[in-house]
Amino acid sequence: MRKRAVALFGVAAAVAGLVAAVPPPAGAAGPPGTATHTALDWKKCATKSAPRLQCASLEVPLDHERPHGRKITIALSRVAHTAKAYQGPLLVNPGGPGGSGLTMAGSVASALPEKAAAQYDVIGFDPRGVGRSRPALNCRPEHFAPVRPDTVPTTRALERAQLARARAFADACAAKYPDLLPFIDTVSTVRDMDAIRAALGAERLNYFGYSYGTYLGAVYGKLYPHRVRRMALDSMVDPTGVWYASNLRQDYAFDARHKALMAWIARHDKAYGLGKDPAAVEAEWYAMRAALARKPAGKKVGAAELEDTFLPGGYYNGAWPELAAAFAAYVHHKDTKPLLAAYDTYGAVDAAGENGYSVYTAVLCRDAHWPRDWGTWRDDNRRAYAKAPFYTWNNAWYNAPCAFWPTHSLTPPDVSNASLPPVLMFQATDDAATPYDGAITLHRALRGSRLVVERGGGNHGVTLSGNACLDGHLAAYLASGELPSSGGEVDAVCAATPEPEPLPAERRSARGGAQGTGRGAMSVPWSTMGA
Repeated sequence: MRKRAVALFGVAAAVAGLVAAVPPPAGAAGPPGTATHTALDWKKCATKSAPRLQCASLEVPLDHERPHGRKITIALSRVAHTAKAYQGPLLVNPGGPGGSGLTMAGSVASALPEKAAAQYDVIGFDPRGVGRSRPALNCRPEHFAPVRPDTVPTTRALERAQLARARAFADACAAKYPDLLPFIDTVSTVRDMDAIRAALGAERLNYFGYSYGTYLGAVYGKLYPHRVRRMALDSMVDPTGVWYASNLRQDYAFDARHKALMAWIARHDKAYGLGKDPAAVEAEWYAMRAALARKPAGKKVGAAELEDTFLPGGYYNGAWPELAAAFAAYVHHKDTKPLLAAYDTYGAVDAAGENGYSVYTAVLCRDAHWPRDWGTWRDDNRRAYAKAPFYTWNNAWYNAPCAFWPTHSLTPPDVSNASLPPVLMFQATDDAATPYDGAITLHRALRGSRLVVERGGGNHGVTLSGNACLDGHLAAYLASGELPSSGGEVDAVCAATPEPEPLPAERRSARGGAQGTGRGAMSVPWSTMGA
């Protein structure tokens, strides 16, 4: 799903250090029956946080129906196994579409308990069009340059301005990448994943995916059920809603999550002084939004950029203290410095974000049907906005290029599956990016799957983020295949991690907070970063 938050991985740093070739890891015989050859030339690309990281590239067909035609390049990374008991490759994906996964190999290998991680070659990859894969898309640089028009089309002029932006983005993609756009889609990416498996010399694949990565996993399982060994999925995409309906459902969920932030601020009135009534705090936030629409902060943060800045709080509550401090500084002192710093951290779009958004739109617009009549969008979003004002129109314009997309739409595959080994799934009950009902839908569609729920949790991407209960289930499954007992709709429940505490007073008054690359980052929170 949509990617807006703090940067997770430093892809450029991960790949910049390519040096001499490193031989395949010793003893990599694989599970019984797995081929031992490899077509990949692994080279060191270590980082401080991933000192054993290696990188390689793989050529795949642009069009998998024409395997001898034009080739594109997929960038790969690996942290090789160290245990004698080797369970094969574990392919990982952070979500998106458009999320780079190169440094995710190092992050997963270090975040998993050593006993589990040591038994796998953890494999990251940049999907076609993304990051270090070639060619990489950037349809319209500066598309998100501030200050953008107000997202809420209260006048015809505002609606026309936003429609012009959406059409310009679609037209730019069509002009720059007419030969690529028909092949930037989920099924093509899934076929790349199987090409990665084959290049690794593995008969079967282990897979771990977050957010949109859960949809990749479900589609991979549908197309290649005999190639799946183990599969863990975190924060499920509803496969029945791709993609227009799913985005409308997000509007309501993110509005509820925004209200949860307002309630948290009200509970911490001593720290922020915005009142103890959540409704009054929310009204103050919308008053701030209206003021910024009239006079953007630093000529950079208007109404649209404010929404961009606060949206990551819907993905990850670790962002709440900094967002609340910026909110309070503006309300009490008209101090815009904390707000501008928060925008730079959470909302601003860099070149990686432009690339990610280009692939996001290319995949979603190609994958499934979108209305071509803007009147349908207008009516649906007006209805949603009446009940969920925080995110609805921002989300509508984010996806609006699909109304003008130059390629025709594909038909999404039915991912229901009775042929897979048991899939382990994780979901927070109050996740806004991939609402809970979607997890139940996918759980029912994948026969024999197990669903572990974080009850009361609202973050998106809940494993390997500090919840020992969830991480214990994941580690046991990867280490030995152990699953919770089947319990019907939900198979195991973990308590949510505690909510964050306000920043200390000296940090609340400081100019900035944690640094990141904003909206161009991953869609999965890892430890202290949001997505």
